[in-house]
Amino acid sequence: MKVAGFSFIRNAVRYDYPIVEAILSILPLCDEFVIAAGKSEDSTLELIRSINSPKIRIIETVWDDSLRKGGAVLAQETDKAFQAISDDADWAFYIQGDECLHEQYHDTVREEMLRWKDDRGVDGLLFHYIHFYGSYDYIGIAPWWYRNEIRIVRNNKNIYSYRDAQGFRKDGNKKLNVKQVEAYIYHYGWVKHPSNMQKKINSFVRLYNEDTGENTLKAEEFDYSNIDALSRFDGTHPKVMEERIKRINWKFDHDISKQNLPFKYRFKMLVEKLTGYRIFEYRNYIIK
Repeated sequence: MKVAGFSFIRNAVRYDYPIVEAILSILPLCDEFVIAAGKSEDSTLELIRSINSPKIRIIETVWDDSLRKGGAVLAQETDKAFQAISDDADWAFYIQGDECLHEQYHDTVREEMLRWKDDRGVDGLLFHYIHFYGSYDYIGIAPWWYRNEIRIVRNNKNIYSYRDAQGFRKDGNKKLNVKQVEAYIYHYGWVKHPSNMQKKINSFVRLYNEDTGENTLKAEEFDYSNIDALSRFDGTHPKVMEERIKRINWKFDHDISKQNLPFKYRFKMLVEKLTGYRIFEYRNYIIK
């Protein structure tokens, strides 16, 4: 079985993306890793090169910033990396620049890839998600945090990145048939120094919209206190994140007993807690 990892990135240093940690978190499972490094205004390319692994192949790209509707450029960059992986790879493991896989799941993921490798009815593997917010000690629990997403796809070039690179589709616009893996992706996209978080948000506003509006660029620091519902994280982080976590240079505390949620969302959370079912959950996949 051959596994190719793939990802994309631009301006990782400017916006403090843990892209090195993301790559290293799945590299032990990969025979090769293709990273589409977009032309940046910082030292992103040098950062990727510093990993210094023979498995990593960098393709330098230029983002088409005119593809702003729905963040389509993110999908385009994902596809560039996916299309560049070796033809003889069986699986393609996708990781975004603010995600990590905990090493405790390596064996499980490897076993599941082996298990379904020859079943052509399985297009990909679905992972659970943990979304960190504010600091490495809190996770989002409101209903709009997505619970699952596809992160391993078959090396079938009819598969493509969907919308803003959150998921995948195939053969025009068909959902992928997937198997659930009992493993979690740790999402750190909302854990940054407040000034870096605001810079990232401003960047994404420009990325998604032609008319950004003057008021989107005024804040110097992101206000984490306006969150709706969090809980404390009582697990461990991936080893590749340990040094980054030690370097944290801001403080975020939150009273988890306070939940700023309308009744309908509190009701949905109660139903999910009691039954495991999330009402009106969006699913960009078909679980086999």
